[in-house]
Amino acid sequence: MIFPEELRYTSDHEWIRIEDDGTAVIGITDFAQHELGDIVFVDVATTGQTLKQGDVFGSVEAVKTVSDLFLPIDGDVLELNPAIEKSPELLNSDPYGEGWIIKMKPADTAQQDGLLSVGAYQELVGA
Repeated sequence: MIFPEELRYTSDHEWIRIEDDGTAVIGITDFAQHELGDIVFVDVATTGQTLKQGDVFGSVEAVKTVSDLFLPIDGDVLELNPAIEKSPELLNSDPYGEGWIIKMKPADTAQQDGLLSVGAYQELVGA
């Protein structure tokens, strides 16, 4: 499994990356997509909303299950990745690249400091 060093992780298996412009990109981890299996649909109906850390911002539907998606930090949901609307399997094939789920404007980027480092996340999932 892949665990990029530059990301921060949640115990609910989301990752976050703060871009140079301050925008945050959020997706699910390689571990999560592996556990879910073949992803067939992504539902995000929170675009344009202001949410708090831990709020559900959407869900991922796999062949045998549906899993909620939790926001890693406070902020405004800006956009859903248009590529995954047509090809949700990108979450399986490229969870840290083309398979990102949303972009958001963080209320406070320092909140990410309270998230899991790559080492702590690997320990959580037993990798």
